[in-house]
Amino acid sequence: MGKVRKVVMGDETAERDQRKKAEVRREAKKFKKEKVEGVGLKGGERTAVVEGTELKSDVKELLEKVEGHDSAKATSGKAGKVKKPVGPKPRSKKYQEMAKLIDKTKIYSVKDAIELVKKTSYTKFDGTVELHLNLNPNTLGEKKEKKDFRGSVSLPHGTGKQVRVIEADDAVVARIEKGVIDFDILVSHPSMMPKLAKVARILGPKGLMPNPKTGTVTEDVAKRIKELSHGQVNFKTEPENPILHLTVGKVSFEEKKLLENMNAIFEAVGRSKIMSATLSATMGPGIRIQTA
Repeated sequence: MGKVRKVVMGDETAERDQRKKAEVRREAKKFKKEKVEGVGLKGGERTAVVEGTELKSDVKELLEKVEGHDSAKATSGKAGKVKKPVGPKPRSKKYQEMAKLIDKTKIYSVKDAIELVKKTSYTKFDGTVELHLNLNPNTLGEKKEKKDFRGSVSLPHGTGKQVRVIEADDAVVARIEKGVIDFDILVSHPSMMPKLAKVARILGPKGLMPNPKTGTVTEDVAKRIKELSHGQVNFKTEPENPILHLTVGKVSFEEKKLLENMNAIFEAVGRSKIMSATLSATMGPGIRIQTA
C-alpha cells in the first residue's frame, strides 16, 4: 500500500503550498538519481545540486524555508537541555562552621584531636569516631601484601556497636536460604564449610562468608566468638590503595577510652608503616594527627 497524502479542498493557499511541496519532492528524487561528482556535502544537508543544474527559484526558496525551520528546531532542542553542574557538592553550613575550628595546616596530637573531634561532631545521634590511615607501601613487604594488607586488633573498649556473632550450623544455613540474616559475623568450623558453600552467593556479596584470612574459620569456634564479641576488629587495605578505614569508638566515649583504642590500632598496624592519619566523627571534618 502506498503513502497516504492529505488534500485540503477549498483552501487555495493550502492547495498551492501542497503543490509546491510535491514539486520539491519530485525535484529531490530527480537529483538523487543523478551522479554527484566534485560536490562535498556538509553535515545536515539534504540536497545535492549537480554542477550545471539550477533549481527553480520558487522551489529553491521553499527548500531554504524548510531547511531553515528544521535547523531552528534542532537548535532550540539543544538549547532547552540544562547541563548538570560538575564537581563536588557544596558542604552544609553546619559542616563549614565546624571546619573553621580546625587548622588545616596543623598536625594535632592524638589527645588534642580527640577533644576536637568531640567538638566538631554535629549529628543529633551518637556519631562514630573514625580513623583513616595512609600507609607507606614500601614498608608493607611483598607485592601481594602491598595490595592486600590485612590484620586484626582487639580494642580495649570495643567500638560501641553491639556485634552479633554466631556459629554456623544447619539451622543457620536453613535460615540463610530463606533470606533471614540475623548476625553481623558468622564463625564456622572447617567441617561446616561444604554446607556453607550452598549459601556463598548470598553471604559473599555482603561480606559475611567465613574466611580463614579473617579468622572466621577456626577449630576453636567458641574462643573466636568471644574475641569478636569483645571488640576485635578486622582491617584490610583498599583494593588498589594502601589505605585503612577503622572504627575507633563513639563520640560519647570518654577521651581516655578513645585514646587507648587508637593506641591499640597503631600498635597492631605498626607505627612505622603509617605515613599519615586523619581522625573524624560521622559526617564531621577530618583532623590530621601525629602517630609517632
